[in-house]
Amino acid sequence: METRLLDLLVCPLCKGRLYANVTRTELICKGDRLAFPVRDGVPVMLEDQARSLGTDDAPTSSTQSELGADLPPSGTTSA
Repeated sequence: METRLLDLLVCPLCKGRLYANVTRTELICKGDRLAFPVRDGVPVMLEDQARSLGTDDAPTSSTQSELGADLPPSGTTSA
């Protein structure tokens, strides 16, 4: 997903930052603990299509690379 698009998207529920999970092709909202799917390059930002994050999915600093460390969080500018 393009970084510019990720910069524009926010969680539809809390308006918080979204983080790309590259390995599962989804966008993660840490605040609501939801993962929104990305299908054919298009984010599906519907609450009923999001999956709840379990304890195994907890975003930690050790999984930062999985959560798209190569992409900045939304709301930040790229250099």
